[in-house]
Amino acid sequence: MDVVVGRVAKAHGITGELAVDVRTDSPEMRFAIGATMQAKLRDGTSRSLTVSAARPHAGRLLVRFEEVVTRDVAESLRGTLLLGSTDDLPPNEDPDEFYDHELEGLTAELVDGTKIGTVKEIVHGPGGELLVVIRDSGEALIPFVREIVPTVDVRGGRVVIDPPEGLLDAD
Repeated sequence: MDVVVGRVAKAHGITGELAVDVRTDSPEMRFAIGATMQAKLRDGTSRSLTVSAARPHAGRLLVRFEEVVTRDVAESLRGTLLLGSTDDLPPNEDPDEFYDHELEGLTAELVDGTKIGTVKEIVHGPGGELLVVIRDSGEALIPFVREIVPTVDVRGGRVVIDPPEGLLDAD
């Protein structure tokens, strides 16, 4: 399975370097020299890219790929999603840590067992992580904190939500 490890924000400089918004907890592994990844372009096409250099810069990662040697090629990759394989991930030994792909598709239910939807994705924001749960009434954004999500049961295929009053109210 492939997971998003970064998104190309823009070209940087004139030699094909790219500013990448990192979407992985292990950028040193995902963007190591020689690492390969699939690039899913905005038009839906894909291509393979090989990292030739990477360095932090202003909250992003500046990455050079062997296949991107000019600013024009770099500009054409703006908005591209960079995908890595979950097979490359080390096993997660911490019971309170999860890879995003492990949570996607889990059933979201209340403490009393009432099913409220399905986890679509995890959004990483400056204020913390949010579970995006697909419900009959639309999407709900649920802060991914222990007080509100006390149980994550990956093997059982569910997350338990204990929402504060009003969090799941429609409108």
